[in-house]
Amino acid sequence: MATGPAATPATRELLRLGIAFTMHPYEHDPDERSFGEEAARILGLSTDEVFKTLVVIVDNEPAVAVLPVSRLLDMKAFATAFGGRRTDLADPALAQRMTGYVVGGISPIGQKRPLRAIIDEQAWLHDVIYVSGGRRGLDIGIAPDDLVMVTNAAIAAIARADSP
Repeated sequence: MATGPAATPATRELLRLGIAFTMHPYEHDPDERSFGEEAARILGLSTDEVFKTLVVIVDNEPAVAVLPVSRLLDMKAFATAFGGRRTDLADPALAQRMTGYVVGGISPIGQKRPLRAIIDEQAWLHDVIYVSGGRRGLDIGIAPDDLVMVTNAAIAAIARADSP
């Protein structure tokens, strides 16, 4: 049960909906800035199965991109999947205000203002993917189909390899 210090809006939402998930807390290094890579390394997971949540602005509308830590967001593909033209990463302060989460702990689940989400199709290469649980130092394991259901997300090819 997600109560006490490990409880976050994300874990409370999953519990409320009866969605199966696992909690994976770890000791976050405050000097670390590659949050997803840190989670993968400490939890012993591949950066292909740990997913980052990026807040983006598409034609002045905020949205969320969920993609593997091992890949980069393809801005053009995201804009196309969203039905827009121009995509930029949101300012960190704006991302925090909109989601209610701190950068490095932004979860696609339980946001203060639920944003339209697109999950990269590579999520379905795994039975379980790991996303932020709503704070630095906490990831949750969840089935991709359950993540789509709880976030009402679309699925698209929005990620590209680190190098062209």
